[in-house]
Amino acid sequence: MPVVTEVSQGGQKLTISIKGRFDFAKHQEFRESYENLQPKPDSFEVNLKDATYLDSSALGMLLLLRDHAGGDNAEITLTNANPDVRKILAISNFEQIFDVA
Repeated sequence: MPVVTEVSQGGQKLTISIKGRFDFAKHQEFRESYENLQPKPDSFEVNLKDATYLDSSALGMLLLLRDHAGGDNAEITLTNANPDVRKILAISNFEQIFDVA
């Protein structure tokens, strides 16, 4: 399973782990990982430790998650990105709208 989700005890935080290429092929699975959770978590983590590649559709998916989570008030952290993925995030200025750790 290339998209793995884990909800913290109490449902406060959702961690979404991406494995392999983060591209349009993962769109449906990524969206389903957060869309129907009740109650909606307070914070989100997208763990990119095992992501080998990120394309423009993945960037769009991250923006959709941000909108779902509350836009400017969303608490989303992108974690463990390898240097190549981190470079894509930097070039796209995603470090300005997401907490990249």
